[in-house]
Amino acid sequence: MADNNIDFELVNKFNAGDEAAFNKIVLKYQQKIYWHARRMTGNHLDADEVVQEVLIVLYNKLKSFQFKSSLYTWIYKITSTRCINYLKKRNLKQIFSLEDSETKIVRSRDDVINDIEMKEKLNKLEKALQKVPVRQREVFIMRNFDEMSYEEISEITGKSVGGLKANYFHAMKKIMELVKNYENE
Repeated sequence: MADNNIDFELVNKFNAGDEAAFNKIVLKYQQKIYWHARRMTGNHLDADEVVQEVLIVLYNKLKSFQFKSSLYTWIYKITSTRCINYLKKRNLKQIFSLEDSETKIVRSRDDVINDIEMKEKLNKLEKALQKVPVRQREVFIMRNFDEMSYEEISEITGKSVGGLKANYFHAMKKIMELVKNYENE
């Protein structure tokens, strides 16, 4: 609840003309926006483009935000919508990259072996995610990577909990089949 109070204060300050308050909101949420966009679009450049779109929307629409949900939920919904629109517009067919290999720090031989094994598993998951329909992919990412409840996802997407559960079930089933097929290759 304290987090909502801080957000409330920052939004009110921004609406009163304090540009620094917007910068604080950006600093607080930019990384979360980026990683959601990154998982949805599959790469850094596309994620950066989505982040820029989201920040422009936030800047322009923050005056109309009424705290009917948490600020994070509202931002997440904007990010999800922008990602889906971006994917539709560009018809992306790229593998999801869940982490940058450039940012890894190798500490020992065991870590290298573990990193290789983990990367192979992630690559299989990334390939599988690529083949899952966007709505199913979105629910899968929100449940597994962002650890959201169906109720939170429902609030963000506007979809029923039952529909989300069905999407998640179908996504999970398809991903498991695909990963198994990749392992047999």
